[in-house]
Amino acid sequence: MANEKITKDTLIMDVVKYNPNAPQILQKYGMHCLGCAFARMETVEQGVNAHGEDLEKLLEELNNY
Repeated sequence: MANEKITKDTLIMDVVKYNPNAPQILQKYGMHCLGCAFARMETVEQGVNAHGEDLEKLLEELNNY
């Protein structure tokens, strides 16, 4: 799974499977999603839209590991 690319359609809960640093990165972008019930069914794009962050920057950082 380490070679999986995180996309806008990746579920937030799955992001951690691909990048162990994801919780810190998500929090840096104001997304405290892992404790949220929506994290199981919400995509990265949906989370970004709810928090008004830059999707491309977030994806770049999540995939840069």
